[in-house]
Amino acid sequence: MSKKIAIGSDHAGFEYKTALLEFLKSEGYEVADFGPATGDSVDYPDFAHPVASSIEAAENELGVLICGSANGVAITANKHQGIRAAIAWQNEISALARQHNNANIVCIPARFIDIELAKKIVKTFVTTEFEGGRHATRVNKIACA
Repeated sequence: MSKKIAIGSDHAGFEYKTALLEFLKSEGYEVADFGPATGDSVDYPDFAHPVASSIEAAENELGVLICGSANGVAITANKHQGIRAAIAWQNEISALARQHNNANIVCIPARFIDIELAKKIVKTFVTTEFEGGRHATRVNKIACA
């Protein structure tokens, strides 16, 4: 069974969200689109919070958030205790975020990378597994609660 992926963006990431949604579906993933539905100006927290909440509630396994710099969506998602959102602008960062940090949301900076690299980053993120071991000890120290 394929992983369930949540996706969302703001207006700056709308085109990438649309392309990544189709890409993930073509790869066989079940994808929940949390919006927005158009490229009109919106506030990124309105979309990042629902994506993060769906992962915390185990409705989706992993998430993809896209905005201009990726900072806004990452900061917002990381307010959730059960979320480890990582900004990835290179493929290796995406892999390490999963392997070493057990990141469950990848944040894409649409204004700084091209769509082909974004697809590669997302594919690496959803196919890479957490290594556990010494990394699990560190990850277990992240939450404040």
